[in-house]
Amino acid sequence: MSSKTTFLNVSSTSDDWRGLALSNFGLSPFIFNGMLFASVEGFIQGIKFPENDPRRLQAFNLSGWEAKHLGEQADRGGAYWNGQCLPYGSMQHHRLIEAAIRARIRQSAGLQRALLSTSGLVLIHDTGRKEAATTSLPAGVFCRILTGIRDELLQAWLAAS
Repeated sequence: MSSKTTFLNVSSTSDDWRGLALSNFGLSPFIFNGMLFASVEGFIQGIKFPENDPRRLQAFNLSGWEAKHLGEQADRGGAYWNGQCLPYGSMQHHRLIEAAIRARIRQSAGLQRALLSTSGLVLIHDTGRKEAATTSLPAGVFCRILTGIRDELLQAWLAAS
């Protein structure tokens, strides 16, 4: 017998509702560091702008392609947070995005259950487009973050059972 690996595409192009729900593109408000964000994508795009740039707050209030397109105006000189400029694409930049993703999932019982329901599946991020070299959150990093959160949720669920 051969074992078949089953994948779940976590993307706005997913054909599975869980992939759509867990995508960064979805309108899914959350609070991070005391601020309200419309989506993880809005957060990711907004931090590309310096803290005094009005497009930053505009991005924080957007989701999906609107946020993505606004972020394309940024020079990608860094990721700006709490008065610091983190190197764009660095481990610190990715940790900041991970903290926002964790906040979003922690604040939504529905997203936690959706992520738990993917147990046994390999999470992938395939948008149907070639990934840009300048992407803020490479697919591999995004899937590693979600898989790590899922593993932690599963451990907590098992410990509580």
